[in-house]
Amino acid sequence: MEKLNLSKVQLSIADVQEKNSDDLLSKENVVGYGIGKKISNGKQSSKDCLTVFVTSKVDVGNLSSNDMVPSKFGDIQTDIVEVGQVFAQSDPSLRKKIRPAEGGYSVAHFKVTAGTIATCVVDRKPSPGVPKKYYILSNNHVLANSNNANIGDPIYQPGPADGGTKKCTIARLSKFVPIKFNGKCNYVDAAIAEGDLCNLDREVYWSGFVNEVAWAKVGDILHKTGRTTGHTTGKVLAINATINVNYGGGKIGKFCRQIITTDMSAGGDSGSLTINEKGQGVGLLFAGSSTITIHNHLPYVMALLNIKLH
Repeated sequence: MEKLNLSKVQLSIADVQEKNSDDLLSKENVVGYGIGKKISNGKQSSKDCLTVFVTSKVDVGNLSSNDMVPSKFGDIQTDIVEVGQVFAQSDPSLRKKIRPAEGGYSVAHFKVTAGTIATCVVDRKPSPGVPKKYYILSNNHVLANSNNANIGDPIYQPGPADGGTKKCTIARLSKFVPIKFNGKCNYVDAAIAEGDLCNLDREVYWSGFVNEVAWAKVGDILHKTGRTTGHTTGKVLAINATINVNYGGGKIGKFCRQIITTDMSAGGDSGSLTINEKGQGVGLLFAGSSTITIHNHLPYVMALLNIKLH
């Protein structure tokens, strides 16, 4: 799999992440970690660090020595950021039926409440040519019911939580990347559903057409349009992040090489396309807490589903 574009210092931090992965995630309250910038007096500095995300900050006196996060790993500083519990976002904007359907609007598998259309895509094949199939892109947990779906299942627009019924079928589940709940790394929560060209639109509501894919960088300002919170922005706090995501029912997915931003979403925004200030697609939003939002790197989504924007 293609690697992130990291500086020399960031590569050193990534090496620390790799060597201390199991130990960090075994600590009480730690839900993830990534390459970030040291936060001082509430402001993001220019100094690279290993950002460690915890559900809540705890007094040192109330932690065992095994659960304490070191202030440094060699020359690499750590920074503790409180984020609360992290959940895949799949519950209650842009909830009405629309044809052709644009990115940002409600969509879901017929057994799921509601999520968001990222955009519409085609198979990754050489150009020029005539695409034979057209797809809606969103999350696995939106279109494939967190692995509990069959290829060909109906996809409603809007999703069932927004009044979608069998008459609102816009596509059929075509492909998804299975989510592993066995402690092994996941890189994406992603799926596609095949629909008719006349019912699908590549435009993302309020954001326009996205024609390029790029890598997110720490400090980038990103935006998205989602079914619940509409058009919002956030700042990248960390990249190359590893984080545990709660899917309910005791299922925890470990996600690696993720983008973590400031809070820019709520339940039902899952599947939103994350876009940088240059209008390039960089992420696929899929989870969050009360203080952060988590996104898959879009280049990984495209590669693993073998798709492209146009």
